[in-house]
Amino acid sequence: MKNTFGNSVSITVFGESHGPFIGAVLDGLAPGIEVDEDAVRHALTLRRPAGRISTARQEKDEYIIASGVFEGKTTGTPITIIIPNADTRSKDYKKTYGLARPGHADFSAYCKYHGFEDYRGGGHFSGRITASLVAAGAIARTALEKKGVYIGTHIKELAGIADRPFGEYREDIDELYSKVFPVLSAEAENAMKAEIEKAAFEGDSVGGMLETVIIGMPAGVGEPYFDSLESVISHMMFSVPGVKGVLFGAGTDFAVMRGSAANDAFGVKDGKICTLTNNNGGVNGGITNGAAVMFTTVVKPTPSIYKRQKTVDFLKSEETDISIEGRHDPCIVHRARIVADSLAAVALCDMLAQRYGTDYLAP
Repeated sequence: MKNTFGNSVSITVFGESHGPFIGAVLDGLAPGIEVDEDAVRHALTLRRPAGRISTARQEKDEYIIASGVFEGKTTGTPITIIIPNADTRSKDYKKTYGLARPGHADFSAYCKYHGFEDYRGGGHFSGRITASLVAAGAIARTALEKKGVYIGTHIKELAGIADRPFGEYREDIDELYSKVFPVLSAEAENAMKAEIEKAAFEGDSVGGMLETVIIGMPAGVGEPYFDSLESVISHMMFSVPGVKGVLFGAGTDFAVMRGSAANDAFGVKDGKICTLTNNNGGVNGGITNGAAVMFTTVVKPTPSIYKRQKTVDFLKSEETDISIEGRHDPCIVHRARIVADSLAAVALCDMLAQRYGTDYLAP
């Protein structure tokens, strides 16, 4: 099982949804970086369930930094973060063990781990594990901001309803980081929430798209092929349960554009070379070109729904039906926003450390 990502700066995740705790080890950060625990708590709050549009499972996420931080600063050794699981109801899953929940990893996990996997709440495949990624990502994000690199994500589209696009990047990033429901338009927020509540009332779920912008990245970061900036960020985003697509810049619109429209012309502004448009999302040849890095993440509807569905009992090799019980999100898109921010932060720390050395992020 591959639970570690990164080269110069790496992250390892561990734990299961209904185990005693989950956690992450963030390794390779330079010593002396400030660890803002208020920022960690705030990031975890942005991931936490909120009212009728989220699951009823309420975890306090009272994390513990067990190593790698001394007197508020990184020591340069591995940072271990532990988050206890408290609000679990494992009995909800005992009665359906052996039934492949549509859209879930139950059957594929059984095939890989021969029945020894912890199936409760999805076990290690659960979105619950992303809480530890968010805590670690908050530390990485603080380090990046000290270097002038800022990350922000909004819900680009949900259930067919679109938010307004990014405008003034820094202002929008600051606004989004203060909002539990990450949109830039009040009208879009109301309409999206109504669609989520409607799906929940009908025992169903909805998906959507997140759009992330990264400003302040220097030109020249990334590799031409296997570790291109797009490859590394996509690798991280696809580790999130429910992510089914990652698009950079104009994304699928490139398929209907001509080169004359798709190309980003270059110019000089305030004595600095820049692109006049940003269809390519700030990346050429796998390497940053100095423009804002922009990508879209596609999040599928939450697979746990209350409607009766066809499935199989893979222990008996029999067809059957399933009606999922328990506590589930009718939509995870708004909660996934801070996960996208956090994973992008860790990926960027790794790529910057590879380009400029591990002390690049040091104060």
